[in-house]
Amino acid sequence: MQPIGQLVVLLLGLVLPLTSGLFINPYTKFWPRDSVSSPSTKGNDGDPLLLTPYIEQGKIVEGQAAARVNQTSRLKGFKSYSGFFTVDKRYNSNLYFWYFPAKVNRTTAPLVLWLQGGPGASSMFGLFVENGPFRVTRELVVEAREHSWYENHHLLYIDNPVGTGFSFTDSDAGYARDQVQIGEQLYLAVSQFLQLFPQLQTLPFYITGESYAGKYVPALGYTIHQKNANATSPLRINLAGMAIGNGYSDPVNQLNYGAYLYQLGLIDSNALERFERDESTTADCIAKKDYSCAFKVMDDLLDGDANGGNSFFSNITGFATYFNYLSTAEDPMEEINMVAFLMLDETRRALHVGDQPFTNPIVDNRVERYLQDDVFRSIAPWIEELLQNYRIMFYNGQLDIICAYPMMVNYLQKLQFNGANYYRTVPRGTLEFDGEIAAYFKLAFGLVEVLVRDAGHMVPRDQPKWAHRLITAFTHPGSVKGFV
Repeated sequence: MQPIGQLVVLLLGLVLPLTSGLFINPYTKFWPRDSVSSPSTKGNDGDPLLLTPYIEQGKIVEGQAAARVNQTSRLKGFKSYSGFFTVDKRYNSNLYFWYFPAKVNRTTAPLVLWLQGGPGASSMFGLFVENGPFRVTRELVVEAREHSWYENHHLLYIDNPVGTGFSFTDSDAGYARDQVQIGEQLYLAVSQFLQLFPQLQTLPFYITGESYAGKYVPALGYTIHQKNANATSPLRINLAGMAIGNGYSDPVNQLNYGAYLYQLGLIDSNALERFERDESTTADCIAKKDYSCAFKVMDDLLDGDANGGNSFFSNITGFATYFNYLSTAEDPMEEINMVAFLMLDETRRALHVGDQPFTNPIVDNRVERYLQDDVFRSIAPWIEELLQNYRIMFYNGQLDIICAYPMMVNYLQKLQFNGANYYRTVPRGTLEFDGEIAAYFKLAFGLVEVLVRDAGHMVPRDQPKWAHRLITAFTHPGSVKGFV
């Protein structure tokens, strides 16, 4: 491994221009495009800790002890557990997790799973940059984060799907092709987690995530719903609800970029014509189930995944990011620190990841590539069924471009569920924290729609205090009068 200073300088010097596509990984800005491999210590740190054998052999106490994250000079003061769950033995496919017991009220605090989007974005981004117990300093030491969700929730992060972050498989056949497969594998991971930590089985379980996790969250929720209804399922997961931040769930009804950007003044009428034409073409491709066609048209127009970020949107606006319409670029320092920290030998040994690479999605984009036909498929029918049985909060940052609030509302208004008509007509309420308006919301049976002020694509990063208060209000019903 390189000295710390050189490592950070290397990552900073090579960091790509802040262009990153929704569909390859919305957080690729911390990866150098000209790097040739994923970070790895090349043989210094042993094998990844596979916990499935402990569970299968009934060695729960031993498994918990093995998963305990070791304290180091850079990572201390936080109790946590990490390791891998095998989700497909045919291909040695394993999902990586990192779990933090709640800071207070551990016997009653809800269990919250966080899933990053992408596809191909590691949930370590959420942990280190958005809502986890700590962040990484320039000195590559963790420091406590204010307003972390772990203050009153058990927090579980999973690198999903297989091939993302530390999660791995031995075969290309092990990569997910659709949300059914992702839901099944997440279910296997969560089931094993609850067997390893049986004291958590009775707690309310909430699935949360952002961006492309607008598909992952319902995929897991729908799978749990089906398995719980099956009397032969060995474990009934106590699913209490789901929360999706700036989610991408129903592509054909989220194709309103041209009108939105024009109203913001970011494009002119000529560019608007191009957007409207390409969006119409994309809708036609989706109607014909030609998902590769839809992907290519929108990639050229907006995302730039397949051509190094060189999209029509970036060329005419000069924007190197579409996470906040008040910012043309992002400061990647937090992400650079995160990656440098995860590359340290002592970190890797503490987390039990062994020599398993932390996948660079620029160099190894197989997660996105194998899910390309999934990108423009809708999971709205799953959401409709889930709304009949569970509470789902859809929250959006006011300033996002790529998964903008009006586009979320457009697809929510087309959902068919028992509160659909009421949702379309119910007036908004205001959500105030400490005397300040933080958000506007609507309640319609199980549906909770929220607009968070002064936030972009990553609400917990942009408004950490409000995001923590919001998730607490949702997971602790009745704690905020008039909300849920």
